[in-house]
Amino acid sequence: MMRQEQVREGAAGAILFDAALSPQVDDDWFAPDYWRARGALRMQTGGRGGVAIIETPAGECVLRHYRRGGLVAKWMGDRYLWIGAGRSRSFAEFRLLADMAEQGLPVPGVVAARYQRHGLFYTADLITRRIPNAPTLAECLAAGRLDGELAELVGALVGRFHRVGIWHADLNAHNILVTNSDLYLIDFDRGERRQPAEGWRLANLQRLRRSLVKLGAAAQGEAIFEETLWKPLLYRYELSLGTSASGLL
Repeated sequence: MMRQEQVREGAAGAILFDAALSPQVDDDWFAPDYWRARGALRMQTGGRGGVAIIETPAGECVLRHYRRGGLVAKWMGDRYLWIGAGRSRSFAEFRLLADMAEQGLPVPGVVAARYQRHGLFYTADLITRRIPNAPTLAECLAAGRLDGELAELVGALVGRFHRVGIWHADLNAHNILVTNSDLYLIDFDRGERRQPAEGWRLANLQRLRRSLVKLGAAAQGEAIFEETLWKPLLYRYELSLGTSASGLL
């Protein structure tokens, strides 16, 4: 199905959506209470600043409200400085995801994105297709399912994105989904296309490594982690990318 990108302007913001999936997207779609009233809210975490699983006319979807993390969240919460529609967090992520999907990369399908203006600031939301029966890599690790074979698949996944210049701003074990047939990379907020360069690719992999270690992948010792998980991951990464990642060995 060809993507049919449309923008619906409103008094205080705009909605970007794929009309090929649903031509009826409006502000109600971004309100969990709207879906709850229709018995279509499957799950909600984190309240207004969290994630909701909703059953829409376009299928089961994930509704995410953008919210800052870290110390700045105390002051800014879910507000971002307005610098233009195309550079809003939601519109930028929608278009990056749509472009990657058209390249055949394993990412969630996009449904709609919204921003709402509040003076010099804006808030944002994104709706993507839900990938069913897909635990995160972090959950697989906690369940004892992360072995050398799965580590190789993770390396191949990251290599596919790096090969075409995709930089993930928060590459960690929580943003990799594992299904019976494929792996997916999610949450491309602040992600971008970059010119090929070893520096950012290695930094991206180091971020993933820190995530795995923090979650306990090296609980049996650093040497065992290197041999059983990290080296297999890098091996398939190099094969997928067609270059060496010796700086991480």
